[in-house]
Amino acid sequence: MRVLIIGGVAAGTKAAAKLKREDRSAEVTILTKGSDISYAGCGLPYYVGNVIQRKDQLIVNTPESFSGLTGVTVLTGMEAVAVNREQKTVTAVSEKTQEKSVFAYDKLVIASGASPVKLPVEGVNLPGVYFMRTPDDAAALKEAVEAGKIKRAVVAGGGFIGLEIAENLAAQGVKVSVLEMADHILPGFDPEMAAYVERHLADKGIMAFTGTKLVGILGSGHVEKVQTGKRAMKADAVILSVGIRANTGFLEGTGIELMPDKTVKVDSRMRTNDPDIYALGDCACVSNMITGDAQWSPMGSSANIEGRLAARVIAGKEGSYAGVLGTAVCKLPELNVGRTGMTESQAAAAGYHPVSVVGVVDDKAHYYPDASFFIIKMTADQKTAKLLGIQVLGKGAADKIVDIAATAISLKADLYQLSNLDLAYAPPFSTAIHPFEHMVNILLNKMEGEFETITPSGYINGEADGYRIVDASLQPSIDGADYVNLSKVTGVMTEFGPDEKLLLVCAKGKRAYMLQNRLKYYGYTGTKVLEGGLTFNELK
Repeated sequence: MRVLIIGGVAAGTKAAAKLKREDRSAEVTILTKGSDISYAGCGLPYYVGNVIQRKDQLIVNTPESFSGLTGVTVLTGMEAVAVNREQKTVTAVSEKTQEKSVFAYDKLVIASGASPVKLPVEGVNLPGVYFMRTPDDAAALKEAVEAGKIKRAVVAGGGFIGLEIAENLAAQGVKVSVLEMADHILPGFDPEMAAYVERHLADKGIMAFTGTKLVGILGSGHVEKVQTGKRAMKADAVILSVGIRANTGFLEGTGIELMPDKTVKVDSRMRTNDPDIYALGDCACVSNMITGDAQWSPMGSSANIEGRLAARVIAGKEGSYAGVLGTAVCKLPELNVGRTGMTESQAAAAGYHPVSVVGVVDDKAHYYPDASFFIIKMTADQKTAKLLGIQVLGKGAADKIVDIAATAISLKADLYQLSNLDLAYAPPFSTAIHPFEHMVNILLNKMEGEFETITPSGYINGEADGYRIVDASLQPSIDGADYVNLSKVTGVMTEFGPDEKLLLVCAKGKRAYMLQNRLKYYGYTGTKVLEGGLTFNELK
């Protein structure tokens, strides 16, 4: 069996290596346009930031080492330009000689990846404009920083890669600004969660200009300014991180079905509409695990899963891909952010009846050195109590919370099943009731009517208008608010009417909830707790 794979990096090399382990007799050939067959694309920002100190540390395998390890034939500098499905051939052009070669296949795997979007704006080709897709891209930026050529940089794009680049440039002493066309950075997060991250970045010296479009790059022979839709900003460098597009132009006219975004449509076994052609990684469109709808997931994690699965299927074994959840995690200055599943708005659009809660919970035993907290937004379906999504911010192991949630959603668990998980506990790692379970309990309390709240987004939208603010903190913390010491509340409080609208606020939300519980017992019917408390919200 001749298996031809177009593209390397994550999906292509994983498929090739696994296939040779499944069937040593298979003739597996990789055609790749670049000279690097397998590199750590997700590590590029950390090379720029000198966390990873040598470029060769980013190279997972050279073509020679990969061939030696796996038995796969690797042909670099070969760009696929045409697929003939009837003759089962691929035509490729040599980058060096421009000569064309034709390769026959029994099974074809398209893992051609994606390329950075190059904005059609003035000055985009000026020296000082960088992308972040290959080790050479990262090396060029790193060298310029170390040579002292970059003092001020603008990152265009507030997604994970753009923010990781911003963090690593800032760590090298570069003054960094981030431009984002959307209303907020961090696509895939609800607005109030993204807004918190924007404030945090500003505190760390990284300004995020949201709702701001890059319209031009100015300079005489080199980047000197960027022109936005609002004003011009001085800059020595521009890093374009506004998205990627699938490398599928060579498939036009082949009859291989493409999605509107030009990714390749595949089924749960990674097959295209041609049973002998598969597509994987950044160029393929898979499905959402929850809804079954088409979803693009250009992530190294899903690319490796898809490559392994396709190899098993090609080798004649059973297997299918349940889909993706949009799981992601990102390291920012003194803040880790992660998410999986649906946001509240996405869940509503998909026909669910979402209910969410924002909570601030300890990340480990409060007395342990370096203990901090997580800010978590958890979303479930009101009717079924099924967990639908989670968003996590914190200094600690946010990925652990996200991974538990991704596992739970994948197994279609409801909150009641999740409320008693036997999760690991010791003071250096967690709290006695795990932070994930703590959030489950908070959300269940809200769903069952025991915890009555105004959400952060509701507060921003004016739902607290007409409420009297009551400070329930350990010590008075809100200027002009009535302060109530929880431990002193032992009966009816004459200063509050029994039906008066009272917004209970404390540092994190816990004491406010306990005060609400006690006031309800004494007959107060108009209390609400501000979710996330003073830690998360900016009081008006």
